[in-house]
This record gives sequence, structure tokens and C-alpha cells, in this order.
Amino acid sequence: MRKCISGVMTAALWASIVQAETTKQSQNLEFPKAMKLASADVMVSIRPVLRPAIKGQHVSAEGNARFQAWLGAFRERAAAQGIEAATLDAALAGVTYDKEVIKRDRNQAEFSKPIWEYLDSAVSDTRVSNGLAGLERHREILQLIEATYGVEKEVVTALWGLETSFGSHRGSDPTIRSLATLAFDARRAQFFEAQLIAALQIIQAGDVRPEDMVGSWAGAMGHTQFMPTSFLDHAVDFDGDGRRDIWSDDPADALASAASYLARHGWTKGQPWGVEVQLPEGFDYATAKRGFTLLPSEWATHGVLSAEGGAVPDHGQAAILLPAGGQGVALMIFDNFKAIEAYNGADAYVIGIGHLSDRLAGQSRFQANWPRGDRALSFTEKKELQTRLTEAGFDTQGIDGRTGPNTINAVRAYQLAWGLVPDGYPSLRLLERLR
Repeated sequence: MRKCISGVMTAALWASIVQAETTKQSQNLEFPKAMKLASADVMVSIRPVLRPAIKGQHVSAEGNARFQAWLGAFRERAAAQGIEAATLDAALAGVTYDKEVIKRDRNQAEFSKPIWEYLDSAVSDTRVSNGLAGLERHREILQLIEATYGVEKEVVTALWGLETSFGSHRGSDPTIRSLATLAFDARRAQFFEAQLIAALQIIQAGDVRPEDMVGSWAGAMGHTQFMPTSFLDHAVDFDGDGRRDIWSDDPADALASAASYLARHGWTKGQPWGVEVQLPEGFDYATAKRGFTLLPSEWATHGVLSAEGGAVPDHGQAAILLPAGGQGVALMIFDNFKAIEAYNGADAYVIGIGHLSDRLAGQSRFQANWPRGDRALSFTEKKELQTRLTEAGFDTQGIDGRTGPNTINAVRAYQLAWGLVPDGYPSLRLLERLR
């Protein structure tokens, strides 16, 4: 669906997001994300990394011949789907295979950063300061967007900040070349060919010229890093100039498109995405899961209170989320969490957007401490954890190196069986115990 930045990639965040994107486009395909680290304003986005175009995209004559043959066959498929010859000629002229795109697609780091390190950069003081400046600079258009779509200006600005550092890292890779390369590659051909067709439809509609359609190496575009199919579904011409332009220096269309996306996915104005809470002694950690919800007033009867010690207002049904297990920040999350999650499915990303939006609205940092002495499990260690849990009789329903609901449930079942705090947190300590 969307987005990203440049820099260092983290496998856990990458892997945890892969499934969320592709579930929306294809039940059997992945779509990776990545993370960018900058010096002054450290950027972390969990999507394909936006990096400068790399010179020397050379490929062997044989490889290029196969790519050109594929491109010829693709033209016929595109024409059958309504792409006009003039559009194909303009967009595909001179398109070559980009081996650097495939190299990036295959390059997934072994170790990931824990959520507190992600948030240290995603909601850094510099990003908050830049976000406040962006809010002030674009206040009039953001207020109009909020009035139109019912999505708070701070939320839209936070999404903009995590996606492209408020427009400063939109990417410079030619979208058509990137998508054609990935569609030619066998690993995710179906998904990326659909994106390529959508990109051609965008060009044919007159929203952007082929040479101006640039973005991340994996095809995410503009200030808010929409993938082409998401653009077709959600992009809007907010400034009324006849084009849905998410690429230009003026971010109006892009910010309105992001708000449109969140609104279409159920955003409720005035409802928090989540609220930091404190858990009572003897809290039943088995209830801290997405499928178990109560009204905040009902949670209060069980001793779950706001970080300040009062009852959380009844904004709607809410679940308890423990992103770092029982030793870290505890959150009460509402349906708006799901709306952000539709944009990008990683909990870390959703919390980053939500917490940054809260900071832009004048709220404070999280009050609880994170277990900073811990480190995240590597991809290999996660697979080992799943293997050992399954062998011990706590089936994770697959060995894929991703800590999804099945793995969390297996961890919780193991913890319950051994009298441990059943917070479902896949820690290194737990792996060492299994060993």
C-alpha cells in the first residue's frame, strides 16, 4: 500500500509489517517495509526505504534481453486492461532492469530494534519540533482537511512526519522502473504487476507525468508514500487543480489523501488511538490481548487506570496492549488504533503515529519505563523460539520468524503452564529458558 524512507532496515519491524500490507492487496503475497535513520531528525518508517537513485544499474545483456521480452508481453497485458498505447509508450520508453531494487528487496537485516529505540527516533524531540513547525506552517490547510474528513490535524501531521520527515524524504527512484523490475522478479510478481498497472492508470488519468512519478525503491510515492493501488482508492484533488498531486512541494493533496484514507478505514474524531494506563497488582495478563475488550469504565473496576491514576473516559470498547510485555508501557487501545493499523500494520508504527500526534497536541511522553536492558530477538532467534515452543507442545502454527498472534498465544500458554507472567512477550530470557 504505501510508503517509506531511507537508511537501515530492521527485520523484525520489516517482517511484522509485511503481512499487513499484502493482506490488503493479495492474501498470498508480502510487501516489506523498512526504516530510515537520519542524523539530526532520525526517521524510522516501516516501509520500503527511500534512497537516492544509484548509478550503474547495469545488468547482463542476457538478463536485459529477458527483461525486455517480459516488458513486451506486459505491454499486451496492460493494453488488455485499458492502458492506451500512448501511455505505454510514454511511461515505458527506455525503462531498464534495476538490479539495485532487487538487491534492496533481498537485503533484510538480521537484528531489529526494540520498540523503545524505534520510538526514540520516531518521536524524537527534533521530530516533535519539526512537526510543530509543520503544523503552524500548514495550519490553514490542515484545519480544512480536519473539517472535511474528521481526522485531527495532529494525526495527519504525525503520519506525514513518520512517512517522509514532513516531505523532506519523498524518494527519487523512478516508480515505473522500480515496479517493472519487481514485477519481472518472480518473488512477488503478481503484487507488483498490479501496482505497475495502477501506476500506468495514474499517468493515463493525467495526475502526474511519467518523469515526475518518483518515490521509494519499492514504488511508494509522495509525501505520504502511497502505493499506486492505494492512490487510486484514496487520493484526492484537495486543492482543486484537476490533479491528485502527492509528489509536488505543496503537500495539500497528499495530506488530504492520508486523511481520506484514515476516514475510510473508520477513524473517529475525538477518540484516542490509545491511552497509557497503569495495571494493578495481580492483573490478569491473559486479558491483555486484542480480542478482549471492555469499556474503560469496566477496565477501571478491574483496577486499570490512566497513567495519572484516574479512570479513562468511555471513548468506546478498548483492549490492553503490552508492546514490551509486563515490564514496559501498558496501553489501552481503541478502534482508531485499527484505522492507523490499516495504513501500516506494525504495532510499533501505529504507536509511533499515535504518540507523535499526542505530542504534537501538547501531551507528555509515556510515563512508564521500557525494559531497556532487553534486546529484540533476531529473525533467526524468533524462528528458534517458534521451533522450541512447538516442540514443547505450544504450537505456533508455523515457523516464520514473525511474532504474530499465534506465536504470542503460544508464548502465553507456555508462560501459564510454567507459572510465569503470561504477558505473551517473546523475550530473550524466554528463549534462554526454552533452551
